[in-house]
Amino acid sequence: MLSDELKEQLKLLEPDIATIFTFWNNSKLEDRFNQLETQSHQENFWQHPDQANILKELQSIKNQRDQYRFIVHSKKDLDEMIDLFAQDEIELVKLKEDIDKLKKAVSVFKVELLLNKPDDTSNCFLSINAGAGGTESQDWADMILRMYLRLSERQKFNASVIDYQPGEEAGIKSATLFIKGKNAYGRLKSEAGIHRLVRISPFDSNKRRHTSFAAVHLIPEAPGVEIKIDPNDLRIDTYRAGGAGGQHVNKTDSAVRITHLPTNIVVQCQNERSQTQNKATAMSMLMAKLVEKQKEEEEAKLASVEKKKIEWGSQIRSYVLHPYKMVKDHRTNIESPQPDLVLDGDLMKFIEEYLIWSAAN
Repeated sequence: MLSDELKEQLKLLEPDIATIFTFWNNSKLEDRFNQLETQSHQENFWQHPDQANILKELQSIKNQRDQYRFIVHSKKDLDEMIDLFAQDEIELVKLKEDIDKLKKAVSVFKVELLLNKPDDTSNCFLSINAGAGGTESQDWADMILRMYLRLSERQKFNASVIDYQPGEEAGIKSATLFIKGKNAYGRLKSEAGIHRLVRISPFDSNKRRHTSFAAVHLIPEAPGVEIKIDPNDLRIDTYRAGGAGGQHVNKTDSAVRITHLPTNIVVQCQNERSQTQNKATAMSMLMAKLVEKQKEEEEAKLASVEKKKIEWGSQIRSYVLHPYKMVKDHRTNIESPQPDLVLDGDLMKFIEEYLIWSAAN
């Protein structure tokens, strides 16, 4: 019976809802919400020197509170409605749509609970670099670029290609995206690492199986952090944007490459027509990279993914298209038998499991 099926779907959500319930009660966010709301309704609140930050925090907590209340109340209401309409198929079909909405809300809220690091709310720069292997790896890097553009569309992020270095025959040598959106860095940080592809090569006339590698590196934007940069430490070059055509090509020397001489960090941007805009974006990326480098030094971390060798043994995820179809994350052991969907940006299952795995490690 449909009612039994719907009951079972709700039952499967109970562990996640219990986790959300426990989090909310332990977080003291309800008390904080009431405190801020009371403060915002005071007669002279508009004169408060920290008014903007208080309202920003209040709105953030209110959004979480609304999600929490929707989840808890929907679960209770749906249990009761399924019992009420147990013999009414038409109403039960409508309830199935409500259960699907609840599933999505639980999934989204659960992820947001895990995004509790300071940088998680930041926009980010995502860079892709082809590994050794020429055309094969460059084509794979281009497939990954498309995957993250599609993921950004699915997640309602705003993704701009700010640098694009085409391969000699096909694909790309490298590309950088600037991704803006709610919790962009927090949601995408799982993707940093080496990605491995196994397939029958479309570039091999003998139809042999090839293994290709590409590296993905992420850094959070750091708009509120300033590191003093001596202009004498910068080498700024301009050049004409490259590419095979379309949005990646520019007919003037407006593309900008900035080298920070003391660290040898190189950033470049070519997506805008204006050299001034490209320089501003490149400086923003340089600042983010310098902040990241400073954090790594302070925390004595290992070298970043960019400096890891792009080869066997260091991959975070494998995408096998032949002799079978499978995508596997080597950190969480999560698998998908549908690589076509994953390469079309359907990555949230992998991202959620990474966040859960990361929180436990």
